[in-house]
Amino acid sequence: MDNQRKRKLTFFTIGLIFLLSGVEYAVILPTIWKYLQTLDAAPYFLGLALSAFSLSGLLSGPLFGHWSDRSGATKKIILFANLFEIIGNFMYFMGFSKWLLLSSRLVAGIGTGAGSSIFGFLTRSTTPDDRATVFAAVMACRQAGLLIGPAFNIFLRLCDFHLGPFVVNKYTAPGLFMCFLWILLQLAVVFMYWDLPPLERGKSKESSTSHSREEKNEEGPVEEDNDEEKPLMGSQELVGSYGSVVASNGVLNHVSPPPSPVPPDSQEFSSSFKNFSISQEFLREEVVVLLAAQFITLFNQTALETMVTPLTQKYFGYGELENSIMYCLCGVEVIAGFLFVRWLSRRVAERAILAIGLTICNISCVWCLIFLAKPLGDFPWQLTEFIIGVFLQVLGLPFVAVAHVSLFSKVTAEKTQGFSQGVRRSVGGLATILGPLWAGGLTENMYVMMGVMMALLALLTVMMAFSYGRLVAPATEEEEDNSDNCG
Repeated sequence: MDNQRKRKLTFFTIGLIFLLSGVEYAVILPTIWKYLQTLDAAPYFLGLALSAFSLSGLLSGPLFGHWSDRSGATKKIILFANLFEIIGNFMYFMGFSKWLLLSSRLVAGIGTGAGSSIFGFLTRSTTPDDRATVFAAVMACRQAGLLIGPAFNIFLRLCDFHLGPFVVNKYTAPGLFMCFLWILLQLAVVFMYWDLPPLERGKSKESSTSHSREEKNEEGPVEEDNDEEKPLMGSQELVGSYGSVVASNGVLNHVSPPPSPVPPDSQEFSSSFKNFSISQEFLREEVVVLLAAQFITLFNQTALETMVTPLTQKYFGYGELENSIMYCLCGVEVIAGFLFVRWLSRRVAERAILAIGLTICNISCVWCLIFLAKPLGDFPWQLTEFIIGVFLQVLGLPFVAVAHVSLFSKVTAEKTQGFSQGVRRSVGGLATILGPLWAGGLTENMYVMMGVMMALLALLTVMMAFSYGRLVAPATEEEEDNSDNCG
């Protein structure tokens, strides 16, 4: 199989992983509350079950990311993490008690930590120019899962039979269904996923600065030069694109010791972590701004999601059907937004996309503070105000999500990208835990809830404005400095 086909299949499998994560959320969420009620669970158990999933993902993300950085391999990490999804969803299907259901979400959440390794892998396997495009496509896959997930409930709610000692009904069927899908995904990862070596990243990174070196190679026979220097090539130079072995015409990038029996790049990962400092890596201005963007936008998003259902019930009398249609339309808008950002990222810098997204989010928050905290007018006007507020809020999400993830991958060290992405996702996980708790306790005091959200967003906008000049890749900064010096 040629390398280009391996690359396409690998990226397709990554898309399937994020698609299933969205499907799982959309399949489990609508029925989990009534499922808990059948097990005589108190109302607070719903919050515990949802938070347990986020909490275990928050803790496992940096661990899986660190593992992928040290080993340089992602496939085995994905296979291992998916086992937790399979076991957790089967426990959810068993449903003997409320504590088993709570434990099932805790176990399944561990599997989401593999996302850190995947984002690190994508960072090392794509060029900086294409990174935002790839991230937008991956995020759109999850939104697609959220969109098609409710459709599966149409036939899952019809289940009513026994499978050995287990009862399969509309509450337990989602767990069995997702367990089956994650098993199928394991097979897809085994046969359709390849670890693309970091050398591809190195090539893309040096492509903009090695033009003079290529000109020198063109003056003389490349094969002879590489044959003479071949004993000096390290283990990572011996690996070509996507696992193939470099022939004698491979390009030498730097001198390193002879290859050792350890896996490719493990020595580099080890040396990278010896020199790795958490304070120096995550307390830099641009990194703090992007982590703040991750937290605040997810905090506001989950808080608004929590507030929407009680609001529609109070003012419009919406039930499950109307809310499902609303979420479906929002999913279509989000997917369209990600596709638009994917197109825009090839023409506009990420920091500009982030600025556009924050502007839209600020407008949305101001609109919600004025019109949704206490809707004005009669029913048609209230419905119009609500639709505009939700539309603006959903519209800004793809801009902020894609831009800050892509920028974060560029301003943090590439060799420790898995751990860095794990920290970023943990910050987001903390936001998804605190957001619903904040909104859930203030549904009757919308001005306080929306006011704090507006204040956080204004703070993020100010931080982004002052740090706008630093929100670029380090290589770009060096090139600008060098051009100034030459001038």
